[in-house]
Amino acid sequence: MPLNDDQNSDSDSSRLSESTASSSDSEYSRQSFNSDSSSKPSSPASASPPKIITFDELMAAARNLTDLTLAHEIAVNANFCIKDEDFPRNSFAGTVKQIVHKAFWDHLESELNEDPPEYEHAIKLFEEIKEILLSFLTPGANRMQNQICEVLDTDLIRQQAEHNAVDIHGLANYIINTMGKLCAPIRDNDIKQLKATDNIVELLRQIFRVLDLMKVDMANYTIQNLRPHLQRHLVDYERTKFQEILEETPSALDLTTEWIKESMEDELSSISDESSSSPGADSSSKPIISPTLVLNNGYLKLLQWDYHKTIPETLITDEVRLQELREKLNQLKIIACVCLITNNTVGAAIVDVPDFADQLKRISVPLLEGMNKKTFDLKEALNAIGVQICSKVNRSLTERGLPALNEEMQSNLMGQIAHIVEENNPVSSLIDKRIQFFMRSFLALPSFQKCMPTMPGGLSVIQTEMEFVGSQYASIVNFNKQVYGPFYANILRKLLFPEAPVGKAETETPAN
Repeated sequence: MPLNDDQNSDSDSSRLSESTASSSDSEYSRQSFNSDSSSKPSSPASASPPKIITFDELMAAARNLTDLTLAHEIAVNANFCIKDEDFPRNSFAGTVKQIVHKAFWDHLESELNEDPPEYEHAIKLFEEIKEILLSFLTPGANRMQNQICEVLDTDLIRQQAEHNAVDIHGLANYIINTMGKLCAPIRDNDIKQLKATDNIVELLRQIFRVLDLMKVDMANYTIQNLRPHLQRHLVDYERTKFQEILEETPSALDLTTEWIKESMEDELSSISDESSSSPGADSSSKPIISPTLVLNNGYLKLLQWDYHKTIPETLITDEVRLQELREKLNQLKIIACVCLITNNTVGAAIVDVPDFADQLKRISVPLLEGMNKKTFDLKEALNAIGVQICSKVNRSLTERGLPALNEEMQSNLMGQIAHIVEENNPVSSLIDKRIQFFMRSFLALPSFQKCMPTMPGGLSVIQTEMEFVGSQYASIVNFNKQVYGPFYANILRKLLFPEAPVGKAETETPAN
């Protein structure tokens, strides 16, 4: 999740990081990782615009959501880090940046080559470098702070420049040595390269490049120290932040309400269908719906969600993870369908072949890579899978002295595999129902229980992958319930019991 320098963290995060900072002068950590994260505008989506909201209120809500998403990502994603990314070199933006930078450094070089040299731009660079170095210091690093301010005193440097007495190489060497004391070990080689650079303009240019890398290192170091604290307090933090969003943007639960309402209507429809098919059922009695079942059905919808639509507001922080799980399940469904069709078609001929289902999976997986991309042609991939499987089956039969599949059987097998993508395909529908049943079983387990639900028939070939996906899914859902349970409880109460008097907001998460 790459972020630019303006998106490093929020003021809340910086206050938390103070407790992790060391007071040593040469310590790598610092407390100043507190730049405004509101530069990434994002506001909670809503089905209708708020009735009355000012621009300042909207931007405040946007910042809250950005802070919330960032804190959530840091806490739940152990691999989250800030990356140093630049514009592609051959892109328009990259070309413009390259031209502008070259013009700046060429201008600086021409000024320093004048007789006498013109130092004003160089002095401004030293002033900027001083501020960056100071930002790397931890609270209490007074000796180094004083030294940096003394050596890079721009007023003094300007006075020296007036008498043509600036030791610009000496200043650059001091900066490099100071950077060497403050940088992470991974930057030691960069520091060595700086020391080997003679041209002063190129040296200053490379100093800024390494300082940018050090900023990223510092941000990631702070994130690493911040993560345990966020993990301990994330439920309360996210709930409080979302409450702030709700107060500033009253419509911030519109999509969530609609999501739960659709789930409730599906459940009512299911109960109605069961009642009509059951003889002697009392159709006049009002059906009783479990709030937990309604909510769990809503979570299951997310595994088949059209992510071109806006996701419910309370799930925005996990949108990418849920979308990845949906895409992984789609791939696993295809693999299970391919294996089931192959076993049903030629099962008797391959029943004695050890690990044949795993061999079919190994054929299918590479050909289904990237199937979530718009450019991916699933029909073409299934045709290729059919050809490879026929070849694999025939090779296995020939090795055991058995006759290969005739053309009719091969055509039948390849045709069934190619038809998996068709709407209402019976094999695809069957596997999909079993996958949904398995994922629903995860939601029925208490969050503290670590055992796996029973794997439905036909899914054994993807059992390991299904258990991994299911564990990730259950983790996301259980945490989401912890955070947003009170909001869901209020929505469910209003939908299920609209005539009940409005009382104190629910404070308990719907039970699993």
